[in-house]
Formats: sequence, C-alpha cells, structure tokens
Amino acid sequence: MARATIQDWTDSIVLLKFDQHRNVRYQVYREQDKHFLEVCDDTGSHIHTLELPDGMKLDRTSYEVLLRYVLLDLLAA
Repeated sequence: MARATIQDWTDSIVLLKFDQHRNVRYQVYREQDKHFLEVCDDTGSHIHTLELPDGMKLDRTSYEVLLRYVLLDLLAA
C-alpha cells in the first residue's frame, strides 16, 4: 500500500517555554497501517518523525498540541 496524506504540510508557530516559539511545518501521513507526524523547520530541514500510536485519530488542534510536546521533548534533550 502506498503512502497516503492525512494532513498536508501545514505551517505552525509552536509556543514553547518562557515566551519562546518555533516556526515549523508538519504533515500527517499513513504508510500501510501506521500513522506518522513528520516535523520540519521553516526551511524544510527535517526535525523529527513520530509514529502515532495505533488507532490515534486526531483533529488539527490535537496534532498541534502533540507537536508542541514533541518539540519541547527534543529541545530538552
């Protein structure tokens, strides 16, 4: 089965801690029976790809919340 786009590339300003923010782009796609959230910076450089848990169906607002937690986790590392 081919890759299927669930949400095409979307620009987002993610609020972080202490009045910081990060401009990113993200997309949500499916490959076979797995769902992924892929994040790039505003220049198109890959930041991270997260495999979403089975059965996780979210709306755009939920993806943005998840995106914030992914970025906070990556920046803290």
